[in-house]
Amino acid sequence: MVRPLVTFDLDGTLVDSAPDLIDTLEVVLAGHGIGPVDRDDARLMIGGGVRLLVRRALAAASITVPESEIEALNVRFIEHYAAHIADRTRPFPGMLEALDALDARGIAVAVCTNKQERLARLLLDRLDLTRRFAAITGGDTYGVAKPDAKPLLATIAAAGGTVGASIMVGDSRADILAARAAAVPVIAVSFGYTDIAPAELGADVLIDHFDALGGAVDTLLARAAA
Repeated sequence: MVRPLVTFDLDGTLVDSAPDLIDTLEVVLAGHGIGPVDRDDARLMIGGGVRLLVRRALAAASITVPESEIEALNVRFIEHYAAHIADRTRPFPGMLEALDALDARGIAVAVCTNKQERLARLLLDRLDLTRRFAAITGGDTYGVAKPDAKPLLATIAAAGGTVGASIMVGDSRADILAARAAAVPVIAVSFGYTDIAPAELGADVLIDHFDALGGAVDTLLARAAA
């Protein structure tokens, strides 16, 4: 019998990585002569990968640079971020307990993020979380990122799951659109990084804390089985 599977986004869903991402962004932009960013605004830029984060920050500062410089900034960002990836990043409250509860019920878990896979694995290693997941995939694993359905579908397959017994959990429109394209029910968390009001993301269920995850999973699995 195939185990039910819950696939999570990473940044803004499982972990609050904004402090380290924004710290790195400020270091990289300072090297380009750009002052500190508004940290609340910068949180809303996270979720599409490093290159998009850099582009959004430059656009917010009304700065246009050549494509070659975008690539150089991207490289500098990744180098610095990899060295400081878990300085201040922490799991969201209740996340560890929620994963324990799913495991105790025989429900597998996976990660499907738009972060580079090696950075996702590095972060999860540093937080001692890697062992918990049946599969970990990034925005570069399959050559296409969310909101395309391919990363989610491939992650489900890599984790040994099936679409009919899977649920996606995320914090952004990309997560919800990927789940919809893959025909997978989706839970949104309200504490992540999105410039769209969480209630307007279009998820099947919205939760405000990980202590509500179990009930949401039960609801969606029962609905899928009906």
